[in-house]
Amino acid sequence: MLDRLRIVLIGTSHPGNIGAVARAMHNMGLADLALVAPRCEPITAESVSRASGADHLVHAARVVDTLEEAVADCTLAVGASARSRTLPWPMLTPRELGARLPEELAGPDARVALVFGREDSGLSNAELQRCHAHVHIPTNPDFSSLNLAAAVQVLTYECRLAWLEGQPVEPPEPDQALATHAELEHYFAHLERTLVAIGFHDPATPRQLMARLRRFTLRARPERMELNILRGILSDTEKLAPPQNDAER
Repeated sequence: MLDRLRIVLIGTSHPGNIGAVARAMHNMGLADLALVAPRCEPITAESVSRASGADHLVHAARVVDTLEEAVADCTLAVGASARSRTLPWPMLTPRELGARLPEELAGPDARVALVFGREDSGLSNAELQRCHAHVHIPTNPDFSSLNLAAAVQVLTYECRLAWLEGQPVEPPEPDQALATHAELEHYFAHLERTLVAIGFHDPATPRQLMARLRRFTLRARPERMELNILRGILSDTEKLAPPQNDAER
């Protein structure tokens, strides 16, 4: 189970934090680290030193440009957030996250990403909207700021406890496999294009429509077959949409 947990760091600005995260991961038996658009050089003397023997994870870390690339093959993405949002999203505690993992990772192709934001500003709203759920560490409200590696340590500790205590779960049937993050993102692009084509959605006045549809869909955790059905409906709907004139284009 731990082999299919990925830690994703977005916009990390200090190489020492990357090394400290690698150490926290190795402490708990995780090895899959992805860095999204880091704002520092990941492999430095400081990152290697702070890794304290886990520098092989720093050297093996995958560096990508976008969150979508980092989680494209994941069936569950959970964003770490300390801030309340104007649009509520499914929220988990670290303990609840750990308890969900045995079932989430029962399928042979399942993979879970734990996504952490920048040291100074965390995850953006757009990045959080690309996660199925958010996890919040219930810190002291008078002093809630956590070091990046400390936050990773808390969540990976709960993941390890779940791995130690988890019971075997029957894998889902092949036709019940969950849609991957990449498949969901293709669906959302298709959905928005169709809604614009039929005049239901105006990108100039979005009214949080796509964000609410994202929240609804991600909460439902659609299977791959279900998503294919929805995309088939969208394709037929597009065929019936009135043609756009040049001015509308």
